[in-house]
Amino acid sequence: MSRIMVGYARASTDEQDLTAQRDALTSLDVEPERVYVDHGFTGRNKNRAGLCEALAACRAGDTFVIKLNRLARSVRDAHEIADDLANREIKLSIGGSVHDPTDPIGKLLFNVLAMTAEFEADLISMLTREGMKVAQANGRLRGKQPKLTAKQEAHLLELHDAGEYTMTEMAELFSISRSTIYRGVERGQRKKTGTITP
Repeated sequence: MSRIMVGYARASTDEQDLTAQRDALTSLDVEPERVYVDHGFTGRNKNRAGLCEALAACRAGDTFVIKLNRLARSVRDAHEIADDLANREIKLSIGGSVHDPTDPIGKLLFNVLAMTAEFEADLISMLTREGMKVAQANGRLRGKQPKLTAKQEAHLLELHDAGEYTMTEMAELFSISRSTIYRGVERGQRKKTGTITP
């Protein structure tokens, strides 16, 4: 029976590119069609479709290839997955280094890697929270900022009411999308009629 390499890659957001992770996996002899991915999931969420499919694709004697911080962000989750693979006689390759859970040194190294991944995740969360608190205290964190200032919106409404420009021309003039122009005009008209507070 032929043994296969099954790879797994994960991106925390839908916008992140997985090319580097895919390339790293193929350089470790994982066939492109054997790479399973998840988009928009953090490592703290163990119930990921791509991860479940990757683990299900593994059979006894196969090798599951990952970068540890893409697999799990907690020591407990990493251990549960590693134990499941060991019980099914599936090898675990972390960045090209095969982990043997029955070997004391291999187990120690895996524990250190898992703890480092969890620490890194906790540190990022803590620094993000602290940064947001500082920004809030300094008045820099106000949520999503409007694309038009109050003065620009008033000017936009004047141009619209004058009827000299089309929506497309005004969008080009203000360097914003037509949908933003429509929303700005609608908001400005509601303000004029008193149906919205400034």
